[in-house]
Order: sequence, then C-alpha cells, then structure tokens
Amino acid sequence: MKKLIVLLAALTMTSYAHAENIAIVGGEVHTMTSQGVIENGTVLLSDGLIDSVLANGDVPDGYRVIDASGKVITPGFIGALTSLGLVEVSSSSGVVDASIEITPISKTGAALDVQYAINPDSSLIAITRLEGITSAATTLNRSDYLFGGQGAVINLEGHRLDGNSANASEFKSGQTPVLKSGAFMTVDAGSDGAELSGGSRASLWVMLDKVFEEAKQASDNLSPEKSWYGINSRLDVAALKRVVAGDMPLFMRADRAADIRQVIAFKDRHSSINVVLVHGVEAWRVAKELAGANIPVIIDPEYNLPGGFDQMGATLTNAARLHEVGVEIAIGMDTHNIRLAAQHAGNAVANGLPHETGLASLTSVPAKILGLEKEVGSLRQGARADVVIWSGDPLEVTEAAESIFIGGKAIKMESRQTKLRDRYMSLQQKKHTNPSQYERVE
Repeated sequence: MKKLIVLLAALTMTSYAHAENIAIVGGEVHTMTSQGVIENGTVLLSDGLIDSVLANGDVPDGYRVIDASGKVITPGFIGALTSLGLVEVSSSSGVVDASIEITPISKTGAALDVQYAINPDSSLIAITRLEGITSAATTLNRSDYLFGGQGAVINLEGHRLDGNSANASEFKSGQTPVLKSGAFMTVDAGSDGAELSGGSRASLWVMLDKVFEEAKQASDNLSPEKSWYGINSRLDVAALKRVVAGDMPLFMRADRAADIRQVIAFKDRHSSINVVLVHGVEAWRVAKELAGANIPVIIDPEYNLPGGFDQMGATLTNAARLHEVGVEIAIGMDTHNIRLAAQHAGNAVANGLPHETGLASLTSVPAKILGLEKEVGSLRQGARADVVIWSGDPLEVTEAAESIFIGGKAIKMESRQTKLRDRYMSLQQKKHTNPSQYERVE
C-alpha cells in the first residue's frame, strides 16, 4: 500500500511538472519583437515554449483555449536589478543575504557568487510574480569589497505552492530557481566605491584599471601550484576574465554626472567589457555621451528629489530624456520590492517615455542586457513560455495580472498576502475547533 501511495505521488508530481499545450486567443498581444502589437492575436504555448504568435490564428487540436478578448498579453516582466531571494525581512539579519563584509575567500569581491544564497521558498517570490514578474536579476545590494560579486538571473516559479519543487532538469543550473548564474558583475563607481578604495575617486579608477589589466594579463592556468601575488585572488581573476572577455556584463553604479563620464571613459579604455550603467540619477545630463558609447542604463525612474550630493540633478524625466537620444533603458530598483517596477515604468511613461518603450524596459531590454534575449523578454517562437494576461494596460495601477504562465505552466494566483487576506476575511464566517493560527495547510 505504501509503495502504491509513493507511486501515485510521483506520478502526480510528474504530471504537474510538465507544461500543457495552451492557446491564448483574442487579446492585444505585445510581442516585444518586430511583429509589434497584434490585435486579436493568438499565442500558442507548447512544451514550455512559445510555439507561434499569430493574428487571428487557428488553434490546433490538443490545445486548451483561454479567451483573452479585451485583455492585454505581454511577456513575463523581468526585474533588471533586485535582491529578490536574498532578503526576507530587511530588518532581520538572519534572513538577509544581500550584504557581505570582508572574508578570506576574496581580495576584491569579484569571486562572490549570489547563486548559493538564493532562497526559492522566499515568500516575496510569490508576491512579486503576482505583479507579472516572472524572472529577475538578483545580487548583493551592499558589499565591503570593491566589487559586489556575481549576480544571477532567477526564475520566479520557485517552489510550488503545493509543496512540490520545480524540476531542476528544466533549468540551466543545478539550483532550481537559477536561470543563469554568473550573469553579471557589479561595482560601485560613485561615492561608496570611492570609500572602499581609499576614500577618494582618485584611487577608485586607478584600482579598477589595475585589477582589470591584471585579469587581462593573467595566465588562464591559475593553478594553486604556482605562486600568485596579484591584487586579485585566483578566484577573483577567474571571474574577472569573463568580464574582460565580454561574456559577463559589468554593472557600474554611478549617479553623479561626473562619475558617469568616468564610466564612459572606462568603457573607452576597456572596449571589450560590456558596461551597463546602474542607477544613473543624473544620466540625462550625459545622455548623448552614453548613447555614443552604446551603454544601456538600468534606472529607478522614481527619483525626483536628491538623496545626496550625487543626486542633485534628479528628475522624473530622466528615462524620457535618455530614450530621446537613443539610450536603451531597463527598470531596476536595487531592492527586493521589485514588484513595483510596472508602476515605476508607468510613471516614466507619464513623464514622456513612449508606452511601448516603457514595456520594453521591463521585458526585451533587460533580457538583452542579461544575454537572455532568445529565451525571455519577448513573445517569439522558441522562447520560454513566460506569458502574462492582464486585465488592461499593465502600466496602469488600476489593472492587474489575471493569469501568469512560467515555462508554460499556469501559476496559482496565490501568495502569503492573499492567503492571509482570505484567512482573516473568513474568520467571522467559520467556526473553528482550534484557533485558526494553529491550523497549517500545505
């Protein structure tokens, strides 16, 4: 009998793990590709991938049809810069893995890798995906090193609400939620970076040039059998070599216009490095230079008041001004509260950013920055079936995600917040033998 129960459980888990064939019909489809916006579109999902995106397309046999008439269909949103999965309650150090002090494993912090700290059971993952975000770039938001280490891109399916884990074989990493490890390197190129480099920008940029030149010149053979006296540790060099080769983007945080000009000059000196400007509160002041250097920007468009002397030029028109001269923009909030990204993109649109560009800042642009443009961020044949059906315009706070698919699987529209809401709304309607707080239902 016990063997039968185990077998049935395994079969149930297996069936749940496989995506079904789904046809989403009748909606306004924002493909985020050259197809543009398709009215009355048909999106076919098969085996966890997008099979086709057509106008008034026929639905083959074997597909479950979802009528999305009057609704909006987009790719799943991407959190371009977050600490999601690394922070549960920011005021409790025991559940915060988004900051690090000096340790013996590294000299400059380049070797640090957040993939080992990600918690797929974080309650914030379910809360975030209900806002239409299906994947996120996550990293440390504070480091006592020069570098903030290597960030990862995570899939927000996480552990399923029924207690079953996602099938690790469906992902590129052995760790279930990680879509791409070593996805980017972070470094502070502003005031905080100067503090970590001797207290002055005069030393910061010399240090950055030095460590990257060392990584360029270092042998590919970093065997412990050979003596090593570099500024970086062997582990640091191995990580930085990927940055030098252009395989791992370098996210450089800077707000002050003068610091951003130094980022542009750094890119000119190290042309092979794939530089991405992060935060960029005063980026609008050097927008043409950023466009000329082909440097994309991940910004929080809500900055309107100076939070410090590096942000004196803060303005809600930052995103619009950058776009106007051809700078690619993604929305990232450098926080675990990335669920608000759509609202922030909407505010950027209200302040001059074109609507479709606002959607691109949450989909195709972060996917391109992270080197995942063929997999996520657009509705194209062969891409992962990360799809959201919205009640209306997703950049309007009065509209909401109604159905979400990650890898072709329908996600339960539940989170800790919705469960608490339902639980306490029904207290007066049900008689409990035991107090409800002692009831635990998996």
